[in-house]
Amino acid sequence: MKTIGIIGGGQLGLMIAEQARLLGVRTVCLDPATDAPAGAVCDDHIVGRFDDPEAVEELCRRSDVVTYEFENVPGEILIPLCGKYNIPQGYRPLYDSQDRLREKSNARDHGLRTPRFAAVDDMASLRAAVAEIGLPAVLKTRTLGYDGHGQQVLRTEEDLRKAEPLLAVPCILEEFVPFDFEASIVMVSDGERVVSFPIGRNVHRDGILDLCFVPAEVDGAVLARMKSESERFMRDCGYRGILAIEYFVRQGEIYFNEMAPRPHNSGHYTIEGATTNQFRELVRYLVGMPLEEPRLVAPTVMKNILGQDLEEARKVAAEHRPGVYVHLYGKSESRPKRKMGHITFVGMQAGEYERDWAARFV
Repeated sequence: MKTIGIIGGGQLGLMIAEQARLLGVRTVCLDPATDAPAGAVCDDHIVGRFDDPEAVEELCRRSDVVTYEFENVPGEILIPLCGKYNIPQGYRPLYDSQDRLREKSNARDHGLRTPRFAAVDDMASLRAAVAEIGLPAVLKTRTLGYDGHGQQVLRTEEDLRKAEPLLAVPCILEEFVPFDFEASIVMVSDGERVVSFPIGRNVHRDGILDLCFVPAEVDGAVLARMKSESERFMRDCGYRGILAIEYFVRQGEIYFNEMAPRPHNSGHYTIEGATTNQFRELVRYLVGMPLEEPRLVAPTVMKNILGQDLEEARKVAAEHRPGVYVHLYGKSESRPKRKMGHITFVGMQAGEYERDWAARFV
């Protein structure tokens, strides 16, 4: 029986481990928290820091194959291990996604359309970038930002002055795209073929994904172009394993926003809403099983459950409604804006959700 090592023990590691178990594959995770969600499902749990070389190498020694469930794995630790142990996704997709300037440049260089952008290191370079790109624009830290952290929309001269604290670290200024909506695609590649999951329309609240509606209600030609360009990009970059790409969609044009070389929040709907799911296909890739082409079971809505939604989500779970699947991640501490779970509504479209369910979550 093969063993997958997972760097990280959060909800993504939990769901990887759940699918691995269904496929008869062992898992071991590395996470500093003794009560990490994945630890409840994995066959073994190494309690250690992600930046501890000995802990990461211990994970590799106990595993036949190693993956990661978050982007910010320290490169100085992982890169030398890629040549010593079986880490089939390699370090390249992590490296390309860990710096927003590098990420945008890589996307543009491989033929994807991006918002205009410029590197910003101080107030002088910020003003120069604004002169080139114009306002409104979005100032973002180049590294470590997530769920709306480390970024600020600039609309006025006063906003530039208020943004100065962000300039304590290297930043990027991006053109503000007044998008019609955001969409994302999740793909898995074994190096020979790429399988992709149906594209969803994403709705964010306070910078955090709130809802995903699948299929995205958009012209079929736009979805086909997003699918083909994303798959070509993954092949051209030589990425293997799993990759998610988020796009802005505006008047039929698609703009690359960001990517993640791990299972993606917008792909959680696939567990019940598709014939196979993002975690299962990642496991199949990691252990050398042939990939399956996913199909949508029915129109599906995925709702993120944050700390403030947890009590209502528990009520929904107790109702045992057909087609409504409540996933709670088992995190020991609940707080506002922390991802505590998700609910998948299979056989539901956006209008029905807004009419019958939206008011239950505030």
